[in-house]
Amino acid sequence: QVQLVESGGGSVQAGGSLRLSCAASGRTFSIYATGWFRQAPGKEREFVATITRRAATTYYLDSVKGRFTISRDIAKNTVYLQMNSLKPEDTAVYYCAGSLRRATQSKYDYDYWGQGTQVTVSS
Repeated sequence: QVQLVESGGGSVQAGGSLRLSCAASGRTFSIYATGWFRQAPGKEREFVATITRRAATTYYLDSVKGRFTISRDIAKNTVYLQMNSLKPEDTAVYYCAGSLRRATQSKYDYDYWGQGTQVTVSS
């Protein structure tokens, strides 16, 4: 089993920045890729970014490219999402997820999920 715990959410004004962290514990060696997803009220959970275990490959949602950066500290078993130039439409609960198999944009490929952290961006 793998446990994922997110932190770093909060409230900021448009144009501001936040850094989310996802700390993994348990059988972390089994995780192939770690992704960030978000879910706004009344909307489907959507992919934001993902990174492979050795940080060799990253993918991003088009609307966050150039603003968000996903990275990882292998020694700390932690994945980060640096979010800059935040917009009100980025407001959502952000979830960290771990996949045993592949780095994809599909939430159905992820096996482990954190509890989520709220990000609120005001205009």
